[in-house]
Amino acid sequence: MAEPWIDKTKPLTVGEVSARSGVSVSALHFYERAGLIRSERSAGNQRHYARDTLRRVAFVRVSQRVGISLAEIKEALDSLPEGGAPRRRDWARLSAHWKDQLDARIADLQHLRDDLNDCIGCGCLSLTTCALQNPGDQLSRSGPGPRRWIDASSAKSG
Repeated sequence: MAEPWIDKTKPLTVGEVSARSGVSVSALHFYERAGLIRSERSAGNQRHYARDTLRRVAFVRVSQRVGISLAEIKEALDSLPEGGAPRRRDWARLSAHWKDQLDARIADLQHLRDDLNDCIGCGCLSLTTCALQNPGDQLSRSGPGPRRWIDASSAKSG
């Protein structure tokens, strides 16, 4: 239940957004410079944020945590409606857009976890491993780089 004494129309100060979101003031300033959030300036040149900024900051933090780039986050936030809190359908649309990308990242991380010991067998001059797993640097005929990783990732995505 909403607290009756909270004025939901009153903008938040940068300190209030920081305290409520758990994001430092300097990070909020960075998010603003990057175009992820917006503020209005008071007559005394202090930043004031609309309350929907809290949702946007939470979205930025979660998106960053799962590896979404700031450019992609900005693009997503720019597609949201102005002047109000994003609705459930807005978030659903954004998460559906990133689902395939996140699924691919999860598959890559699982592959890395499962095959980390074999990943070194790529022609990277590891004398202790390649002599056993890649005798005579046979994998170099397949191309440059970590061949076991690249070939397995290509097979999974193809």
